[in-house]
Amino acid sequence: MARQWSGGHSAAVLCVGVSGDPGGPLASGGEAGEVALWAPDGTPLGTARLRGGEDVTCAVFSPVSPNALYVSHGEAVSALDPRSLKGPAEELRVGADEINWLSPNETGALMAAADDSGAVRVVELASGKVTRTLRRHTNICSSVAFRPRRPHSLVSAGLDMQVMLWSLQKARPLWTANLQDFAEEEEEEGSVQSSGQLLNPPLAHCVSVATCGNVVACGAEDGRVHLLQVGAGSRVERHVSLRTHSQGVSQTHFLSFLSHPYWLATGGNDSQVALWDVSWALGSTGGESKGGEAAPSRRHRGKRPVKPKAQVPADKLGQGVEEGASAAETGHTLSPGKDTGPRLRFSHGDKVNWLCPALLKGEPCLLVADQGSAITVYSLSGISHKDSGSQPF
Repeated sequence: MARQWSGGHSAAVLCVGVSGDPGGPLASGGEAGEVALWAPDGTPLGTARLRGGEDVTCAVFSPVSPNALYVSHGEAVSALDPRSLKGPAEELRVGADEINWLSPNETGALMAAADDSGAVRVVELASGKVTRTLRRHTNICSSVAFRPRRPHSLVSAGLDMQVMLWSLQKARPLWTANLQDFAEEEEEEGSVQSSGQLLNPPLAHCVSVATCGNVVACGAEDGRVHLLQVGAGSRVERHVSLRTHSQGVSQTHFLSFLSHPYWLATGGNDSQVALWDVSWALGSTGGESKGGEAAPSRRHRGKRPVKPKAQVPADKLGQGVEEGASAAETGHTLSPGKDTGPRLRFSHGDKVNWLCPALLKGEPCLLVADQGSAITVYSLSGISHKDSGSQPF
């Protein structure tokens, strides 16, 4: 059965982070500045309430130092020592706007912060100073992720419906993908039949990058999960959209500890959690649709002006995928397959605030935070490359 961790929070849990150290602790942040530390068996190790009482929006451990925990709250980032949560070891004033997401690079030297102004601010952790401010989003920047194997490259996503790839050597994005363009292309090419019902536009909520560094996943407000493959020249070479959520997708996270690095967990405002094997979805030989026929192939088109609303048919938000642009060799090619729906899909019972994949004492798990004060842990030990009917128990 799914199990719950309790005793660390008195209000809703908003984020969860896991230490990269095997057997290391996990941290969670919640409303009113609450931070909790957990052992891998769910035992609370300590709690703290940050000064100011702002909601804790993100909690991340340094990838090179298990004793460095960073949490964002309001306009600040607090550096905490997990061995003692009595108070911040250091408080970094990153900007003048609320921070929504944190991402350290794999060397532990830099950390990116996405904020409400639409900016991505890059902090040098040794000095605590902002060394680069990336401005191109025209609305809230909701999420940011450094690319594995490329410590000076990152991806950002925002409520302007844009996903952007950045190099820290340049002041402008290397490319910008407009999620509304993808929806319009599907309508124009007849791969989606319009129902005439207006749903939410594809505001981009969460971005994640696979360990190869070339595959990006982004959850959107219209219920889609977008996969983008980065090819030669740092261009978008392929796009695939996944559908199983009926409301906004708030969380997308690749899992690095299953049978291959292209397992993806998603969670949404519809209370649904899904686990996808997307190894079929991108690559030089194309993918297959739910019915077994090859999905239509499209080249990614240039950026177009953002429209205030996007028409998305409600009757097409079931299981299945729609494939995007044709592929090119990237050195980390994904292979096609037949099963394009999620390998696992279940109702968590409440709106998902955060998903956190974790190995807990060698057991692959998915931690889910929702509107309550507890964290739910689902075991993924029954999942394999061939299993399609496993349940999270």
